[in-house]
Amino acid sequence: MENMEKDKIILTGDRPTGRLHVGHYIGSLLRRVELQDSGEYKKTFIMIADAQALTDNIENPEKVRQNIIEVALDYISCGLDPEKSTLLIQSQIPELCELTFYYMDLVTVARLQRNPTVKSEIQMRNFESSIPVGFFTYPVSQAADITAFKATTVPVGDDQLPMIEQTREIVHKFNTVYAPVLVEPAALLQENEARRRLPGTDGKAKMSKSLGNCIYLADTADEVRTKIMSMYTDPLHLQVSDPGHLEGNTVFTYLDAFCRQEHFGRYLSDYANLDELKAHYQRGGLGDVKVKRFLINIMQEILEPVRKRRKELEKDIPAIYEILKKGSEEARETAARTLAEVKSAMRINYFDDAELIRAQSEKYEG
Repeated sequence: MENMEKDKIILTGDRPTGRLHVGHYIGSLLRRVELQDSGEYKKTFIMIADAQALTDNIENPEKVRQNIIEVALDYISCGLDPEKSTLLIQSQIPELCELTFYYMDLVTVARLQRNPTVKSEIQMRNFESSIPVGFFTYPVSQAADITAFKATTVPVGDDQLPMIEQTREIVHKFNTVYAPVLVEPAALLQENEARRRLPGTDGKAKMSKSLGNCIYLADTADEVRTKIMSMYTDPLHLQVSDPGHLEGNTVFTYLDAFCRQEHFGRYLSDYANLDELKAHYQRGGLGDVKVKRFLINIMQEILEPVRKRRKELEKDIPAIYEILKKGSEEARETAARTLAEVKSAMRINYFDDAELIRAQSEKYEG
């Protein structure tokens, strides 16, 4: 236990229900690459959570199946390195299902119903009483994912904090009832507020494929340009001379998330920094088109290397599947070790318990 507590391990991932977009990039992918390259962590596990995606896509498994390769291409294109991070597919680790089954005995239905993330997801999907059991028990499944790899750190958004808290409760209950085998994880939040939840291009709070308000990492330069030029700004900013408002203005939200000091020297030298640009917009005399063109230049600079890398990776798809296979095999070995410890603590490792077999033998011999 002493050495285990010193090892910092990351687990994070995504549900493969669509291609990844710039919200994923700025909210999680970029941070994962930084953490991967920091040297602070013994292991980094990046999970493509296909089993969790199936809980509310059970009638369309092909959607999940097809998007696994899309997510993997996006991962590696953005800088996640299979030599530094273990990329795995959740369904290929059966030990996770067994851990989930055992953890279910440590959680009540009432506790799951109180989970704010579960409540909001049920409402968003209009499940009500028709909620699939697999979806309802998603927090328990996530606890299995995290604990299987002894993760100490889980990079998440604000909306996932209740999930981490529920995992910590499960870990505490297990360690108290059985033995101190599991590790309590800590959530790692994105520091930049604007990056935590990037709105859709239409100004709506959530990017969604169904809403058509996403800028995808795999979009062409023309697609990126078109989407930004049609981006929601300030409906009251009708004339260039009108004072503009920043609150709810999607273009400025994106600039808060993506813009760096050096971008002004390259693309908009009229201003020294973002504060100056904002001040001019607010007092009037600055048009939306000029600001959008600035954002386009920034996004193209960021996305062009990602697009280029993806095109190269697409030339050898079998190699991507091999990376996922290798990562899944490595991850399964880790999960199997944890499961063995769990079963030993629960005293259900009958065939490995020589003392049990000996005692039972003596009992019946007598």
